[in-house]
Amino acid sequence: MANFLVCHGAWSGGWSWARMREPLAKRGHSLLTPTYTGLGERSHLLAPNIDLDLHIADILGVIEYEDLDDLTLIGHSYGGMVATGVADREPDRVAMIIYVDAFVPEDGESVLDLRPAEEAKRMRDQVSGPGDGWRLPPSPLAPDVAPEDFDWLNARRSWMPFRTYMQRISLTGAGSRIPGAYIHCTRKGASDPFKAMAERVRARPGWHCYELDAGHTPNITVPETLADLLDRIVADGAAS
Repeated sequence: MANFLVCHGAWSGGWSWARMREPLAKRGHSLLTPTYTGLGERSHLLAPNIDLDLHIADILGVIEYEDLDDLTLIGHSYGGMVATGVADREPDRVAMIIYVDAFVPEDGESVLDLRPAEEAKRMRDQVSGPGDGWRLPPSPLAPDVAPEDFDWLNARRSWMPFRTYMQRISLTGAGSRIPGAYIHCTRKGASDPFKAMAERVRARPGWHCYELDAGHTPNITVPETLADLLDRIVADGAAS
């Protein structure tokens, strides 16, 4: 049994992993899905000063007050930044880290550093215009999202405080000993920043990279398939 804790992606919240609860539970795993400050059910707290460090602190607070350990962290998309920071600060409570189509930063890198230059510029333009200088509007939904899910998702997605993308992560290296894996979702177009992240992970000794035939949000589009893969990854980790 694995104790999964999700660090969710941008514009999202713990709510977006609701479809994973039953598939993981029937495979014997627990799932905790907290939400960062300013997003989801905490969107009333959205403010210009929210940054990456605050989102890392959000998850660290859950771990401390729920007295959690032996965790398998899941970092999805932007949540890879958060999960990396959490593992670095509480390595003794993390058994494994799994990145799902996520950013895998090195010390001193930000989300903007890990995006293509033209994409980073487009984001800055969006922030300086409709984003009032401090927040980023939601990106388009992944192309494999079912049309009947559009209203459900768009009603719940929140604007993203841009300082979370601008702030460079500060790492001590304490989390580098934690075993990990990467799930690269392959059903995307030519512009795929997470392909480079998968290659980065492939170069890490002892880490494994898996491919999933899905778009960027497999927790929504293929929850059973993702649960199968997560189950396999933790089983492989326990056997190694």
